[in-house]
Amino acid sequence: MSKKSFFRGTFILTGTGVISRIIGFFYRIFLSHSIGAQGLGLYQLVLPVQSIASAITGSGIQSALSRLIASKLALGNRREAWKLFFCGTASAFLLSAAVSSLIFRHSVFIAGELLKSPQTAPLIRILAFSFPLNTLHTCINSYYFAAKNTLIPSGLQLLEQIVRVGSSVLMYVVLTSREIPVTAAIAAGGALASEVAVVLAGLLLISTVFSGKEYALRNIGDPRQSLLEIFHTSLPLTLDRLLLTLLGSIEMVLIPRQLQASGLSSSDALSVYGIFTGMALPLILFPSAVTNSASVLLMPSVAEMQALGYRKRIRHVTGQSLRACALLGGVCFLCFFFFGPFLGRLLFQSPEAGTFIRTLAFICPFLYMNTALTGILHGLGKNGACLVHSAAGILLRILFVVFAIPLTGIRGYLYGILFSELLLSILHLSALYRCE
Repeated sequence: MSKKSFFRGTFILTGTGVISRIIGFFYRIFLSHSIGAQGLGLYQLVLPVQSIASAITGSGIQSALSRLIASKLALGNRREAWKLFFCGTASAFLLSAAVSSLIFRHSVFIAGELLKSPQTAPLIRILAFSFPLNTLHTCINSYYFAAKNTLIPSGLQLLEQIVRVGSSVLMYVVLTSREIPVTAAIAAGGALASEVAVVLAGLLLISTVFSGKEYALRNIGDPRQSLLEIFHTSLPLTLDRLLLTLLGSIEMVLIPRQLQASGLSSSDALSVYGIFTGMALPLILFPSAVTNSASVLLMPSVAEMQALGYRKRIRHVTGQSLRACALLGGVCFLCFFFFGPFLGRLLFQSPEAGTFIRTLAFICPFLYMNTALTGILHGLGKNGACLVHSAAGILLRILFVVFAIPLTGIRGYLYGILFSELLLSILHLSALYRCE
């Protein structure tokens, strides 16, 4: 990837990411006012279920499709690229539909026994319908990323956010006009509506790419070789993603329980959880739109430079990226630390959110730098090292959840995030140093 293409792609992804995060940020404010901190906590509690479903059905296949399709397109073999895309997308969709059906039928068990919140069952059933649609969405994106076309995925991302917010607001207006209680279901409904819109738009766009007679289904032939190639590449990626998602889900489910162990009631625990995950944390993550976009494009760029033996250029790009991330992290730390309480009151009308923002400010330099480091290490082929490092960071946070929260409340978890990001930075930098 050329320097011009890299910056162009980064600019498009960053611009879209910033706009999407702005929309999402105000959406969070809307949800905090419409369904309250407790409702926000309930909605955040079911998201790990969605993450696990995505890890099982879509994330590994998406990455595999991006890599495999990119190699076919580089050779000018569009027909083979289409065959891989169709076989991978169809298999991922069928697997996702099966997982969705299973989750829907056992929503009461998942809500009551795993999440320990029976009131989340309706939310799980609504979100279950979105899982196959999300899989189609990610597979469509994989083709365009392989073709180095960031414009279409960026447009679909914006469409998703606009429909999500618009449909949730519409449901809120309808419910309040009829004096029907507003619950977290409007957030789950908005997520489902956004996936429907994105998939329809994505299928329409991809159909124009593969519109010729040579792309007819009868020309696919024997799909076994394509499927074998896809699953050979995707299986380790899926297992890695699933492990990290499971650990992260365990962490999220444990937090409300341990908050109750600290002396809070069930409703108060959900409220604190909602304020933390639905208000303070999204604000801290807002600037990472820049680092996330750079990381997406750093991986193929570093891989390309490594293949060509450009070690000095890798060091130069790495140094520039880390300095830029450190600068961004330092500026954000100062802003969030000094203005955190003010932002909490202004945006969320919550002094508690302001306290969380100020405490979380310390993670900014490490958080943003780790995003870039992860992209660089993946580009260097250090996928296993990244998995071990991420797992170690999550396990450290889980230890803080189990042992620190009952003693100090949610503040114990905030410290856990800080130390886990610091550990991740040390491990990533050590691995990068060994690559020299």
